[in-house]
Amino acid sequence: MEKKQFIEKPLKSQIKTRKTSSGRNNKGRITSWHRGGSHKRLYREIDFKRKHTQGIVIGLEYDPNRSAYLARIFNPDNKKQNYILATANLQKGDIVRSNSTQWGSNNAHSKTLDRILTGTPIHNISLYPGENGKLLRAPGSYGHILKKTKNLAQIRLKSGQYRWFDIKTQATNGIIGNTEHRFIKLKKAGQARWLGHRPIVRGVAMNPVDHPHGGGEGKTSGGRPSATPWGKPTKGATTRRLKKNVKI
Repeated sequence: MEKKQFIEKPLKSQIKTRKTSSGRNNKGRITSWHRGGSHKRLYREIDFKRKHTQGIVIGLEYDPNRSAYLARIFNPDNKKQNYILATANLQKGDIVRSNSTQWGSNNAHSKTLDRILTGTPIHNISLYPGENGKLLRAPGSYGHILKKTKNLAQIRLKSGQYRWFDIKTQATNGIIGNTEHRFIKLKKAGQARWLGHRPIVRGVAMNPVDHPHGGGEGKTSGGRPSATPWGKPTKGATTRRLKKNVKI
């Protein structure tokens, strides 16, 4: 993507403040460890439902709340602007439509699954018709429609799973942009703190009173199967309950 396409200042009508939880639940207890202390950031309102967003791409923007880039869309009919997730190869001046009835692989066009060709890369899939897109929203993510019936469509997700969706579920053509994000390396410890990543201390570096892996004369590697600070087994036990319509 060219440098000149990026817009520096966000759209004022589509930003709002957002309080971070720093990994704590509604009781103030830490449930996600090693989070907090990140730089202040404003949240950008993004049209994940893709019901009315259509117009011309006037530029791309950086979003501090996600790894993917945003595309600012200008609608010449109502003179309004809003954000969508930017796809790969999306450039300034491209036309974007929602609820499109056209067949084919139109980049960044939003359609129902019955209007998308089999084998076409898609992203931003909603779980049910009329809901916001929740799947395949990270940089480089995409899925493929493998087969369709009268009421259902089978999609292969990025994780390798095969899942069935309602044929009227909304999805967007194309692959999420910024595909090289996974190759970025943090230059210093402070850069991780800006992102809200707090330091992680190894259990073998603690005392026995603090962690099951702690203690020992000299450097030891734990001496027991990996466990949490509270003694529960970790690293290997699956916790997700797969539904009947999920196939790995």
